[in-house]
Parts: sequence; C-alpha cells; structure tokens
Amino acid sequence: MRVRSRRISCVGKGTGPVRELRDGCWVGLLALVALATLPSQAAARGTYQDPGEFLRETFENRVPPSTRLPIGDDLRGKVKSILGHDLGVSRLRYWRRDGRTAWILEEIGKTQPITTGIVVSHGRIERIKVLIFRESRGWEVRYPFFTDQFRGAGLTAQNRLDRDIDGISGATLSVRALEKLSRLALFLHEHVEISATREQ
Repeated sequence: MRVRSRRISCVGKGTGPVRELRDGCWVGLLALVALATLPSQAAARGTYQDPGEFLRETFENRVPPSTRLPIGDDLRGKVKSILGHDLGVSRLRYWRRDGRTAWILEEIGKTQPITTGIVVSHGRIERIKVLIFRESRGWEVRYPFFTDQFRGAGLTAQNRLDRDIDGISGATLSVRALEKLSRLALFLHEHVEISATREQ
C-alpha cells in the first residue's frame, strides 16, 4: 500500500508581495517571535548557586563555624541608613577566617528578595555573587561583567562605595539592591573586625 505524503504549508492562495496565511499559522508565527525576543523565565529566575556551595567554594571546603552578629540599637540605625529600611532580623549570620568574612544577604529588587553572597577581605570586596534570583526582570546582575565592578571596592567615611558602579538598562532596581548589599557587607565586616580587635 502506497502512502501519499502531503506537505502542509502556511501560505495560502493569493497574489502580490503579501500572501494570505492560513488559519492557525499566525499563532505559531507569533509564538516563535515571542520566544526569540523575550528572555525565558528559566533564565531569569532560579538558584544559580546553593549558598552552602558558595561558602565551600569561598573557604576551599573548610567552612568555619558561623557566628551570629546581634543587630542591636548601635547597629540598627546605621544598617537602616544603608538599606533605607530595617533589616528585619535581630541576628545576622556570617563566616570569618583570617581577615575574611562571608555574608549571605538579601535585598528586594522590585518585589522579590535577591539572595547574594559577598566576601570581604581586609576591608575590600573580594567577591560578590547572585545566588538566588526571584524577579522576572533585572537578572543580568548575575553576570561577571556586572559583579566584577565590585571587586576591590571599599567604603568611604559616609558608608558609600568608593567607586561608581555602571548600571544596566532595565535592571535599575536589581543594581541598586546589589549596591546596598555591598555597602552593608563592607560596613558589617568593619564592625566585626573592630570588635575582634578589641577582644584580643
């Protein structure tokens, strides 16, 4: 038995430079255009690195015990001046060894928190990485072309970064969130190191 194949075409009958498309073909064509021009949700949202893996990578698989930093009245006001709001916790975990501290911090971009890992070494940012991103926009802040700008940054006397950070079009709120978290990590690192020196 011979089976005849029939080629299905979206192009219908018509004349001239623009020919009529058959029913249903418009839907498929528009779907392809949408997929090609919009970033997928899978690319935008997700866990880029587990916080535990970030710590193991930072401390070469010898993660020191965490310490809880009390956010008392002496710190609360300064933290609020950096973030623009209360931190919302009474204690904050960090990891410290040999003049280096690691922090897992969160700040809201537009509506959702961005979980970020920040390593500070001797008062300068050694590394910053977006670990979990929950927003539908602004996910470009995860890439090294953006985060590498923070490497080596410190704080001014006014608790501002001592360098300008180039923004990303369409990701303003995410950029702002990472700038705040960077300032917070630097400030808290300085506080921890001063406290450790006094205890010696």
